[in-house]
Order: sequence, then C-alpha cells, then structure tokens
Amino acid sequence: MRQRYLLAYDVADPKRLRRVFTAMKGFGDALQYSVFRCDLSEVEKLKLKGRLLEIIKEDEDRVMIVDLGPAGGRGE
Repeated sequence: MRQRYLLAYDVADPKRLRRVFTAMKGFGDALQYSVFRCDLSEVEKLKLKGRLLEIIKEDEDRVMIVDLGPAGGRGE
C-alpha cells in the first residue's frame, strides 16, 4: 500500500541543496522549492531516506517527513 508523505527540507549548503532537490524529483512532486509530495511504498520510503542520508549533513541540515495517510482514493 502506498502512503502519501509531505517532505520538507532546509539544507545549509547550496551544493547539497541542489543535490537534494535533484534526488527528490525522482520520488515526488515539488510543491515549492524545498517541499515535496510523495506517494511511496515502504521500500521506496526507505530508498528515499537512504538517498537523503548520503547527501545531507545531519548536524547542519534538516529534513522532515510527514505521513499524510493512504495515497489511494484521495482528491487533489
């Protein structure tokens, strides 16, 4: 089952910021420059987290992932 997530990030370094934005385009739709809506399976969510952890510096950057519930059967 796919869940809908809202993902927002604040990345301190411009180079890492571009890398995060580019990585996120493969997982969801940009709502704003640093906010994405993603419909993901559990495996996809784990891949997303792994990809972000490869890019960000946990002591400088922030990423928030909010579970919005099931993706199917929703209106926009």
